[in-house]
Amino acid sequence: MSIAGGGIFNSFASGVFLENDQHIPAAMDYFKDTTELNLIGTYGPWAVSLTENKIPSLSFRNAQWDKQNIEDWRKTAKQRLAERMGIPNIGGLPEVKVKKRYNYDGLQIEELSWQLPYGRPADAILLKPAQAKGQLPGILAFHDHGGNKYLGTRKITLTSNTPAQVVIDHQQESYEGTAWANEIAKRGYVVLVADAFPFASRRVMLQDVNERFRNGLNDNDPENPDNIEKYNQWAAEHEHIMAKSLFSAGTTWPGVFFAEDRKALDILCARPDVDANRIGCGGLSGGGMRTVFMGGLDDRIKCAVCVGFMTTWKDFVLYKSFTHTWMTYVPILPNELNFPEILGLRVPLPTLVLNDSEDQLYTLPEMKQADAILRQVFEKAGVPDRYQCSYYPGPHKFDKPMQQEAFNWFDRWLKK
Repeated sequence: MSIAGGGIFNSFASGVFLENDQHIPAAMDYFKDTTELNLIGTYGPWAVSLTENKIPSLSFRNAQWDKQNIEDWRKTAKQRLAERMGIPNIGGLPEVKVKKRYNYDGLQIEELSWQLPYGRPADAILLKPAQAKGQLPGILAFHDHGGNKYLGTRKITLTSNTPAQVVIDHQQESYEGTAWANEIAKRGYVVLVADAFPFASRRVMLQDVNERFRNGLNDNDPENPDNIEKYNQWAAEHEHIMAKSLFSAGTTWPGVFFAEDRKALDILCARPDVDANRIGCGGLSGGGMRTVFMGGLDDRIKCAVCVGFMTTWKDFVLYKSFTHTWMTYVPILPNELNFPEILGLRVPLPTLVLNDSEDQLYTLPEMKQADAILRQVFEKAGVPDRYQCSYYPGPHKFDKPMQQEAFNWFDRWLKK
């Protein structure tokens, strides 16, 4: 099963599960299709009643906001969202180092890194057509969570003919065997993929953690498949610790995601080969979640494609929090914005949502409710043609037909 931001273990009671794990308990199948029972028993109806059937206070659907004062609404709502997220200040534009530059797969590829004020350097991959000249539109491509914190940029890129088997398996499982960042770059884009916090180069290294919390593991021979699997299990178990630490530090996981993703966006926009007025972002699952926040908060994103991460807070309250990571939640925000309305903050900018109708991470009724909410927002703003939502058969994925629609959407709005 593919978890949006993953980390779900074999024990249902633990509340954490491992993405793509073949040993997920039978309870998972039960929760796939039914909404008759909920995750917190008799407390469920009470909990969901706190926000259900109420238009959140900062929703554009409220009568106090209309097309004439849409900018006032956006400014107010975005400011409140940023406050709730506790976005940390992580300094100015970092120095970008080019570790390697070469051509592969018809693309010019740059292996980049930059140092943020904390943690190890962030690694990134930049791709563009090998023969490109002048400025091109840019894509900030977000990798997924996938229950795999050992991998980051490699999940959606291909830079040689001999990728690791774990990369091949991941791309086959989630992307129908394609490196989608390569494929969109070939269409005439400069594409930047950076390791997210805390994945790959930005992951929590075992050697930096108190030995009593390492479960007997170490960082030796890290590319060994067995070690990767053990690390990912450890990292999944570590998520609740990280979340508690971030909350205690006065920030949130979405806040840290956004701060680091915004730095990557700064780097992409500063490049001389990029037209900073034609920037898009998108991704699957955890990458779709990051698209929601980045697309909602930063107007430099002229076109956004959210894949496999769209539902309502009700879905998380009652049915699907157990399929998701700690990386999703912003305390208090459901009183002010429903989850899809975070992405709706970008109205009237073009926005595409791609859903899988049998996605295990959400209930179909709440995916459709999220779609209806976003449609209402764009229709009220007078730009219904700038929002599109499509449903594809099958489970959680970003397969070739979905990629084709996403790429066409980028072309429609970012190509001159």
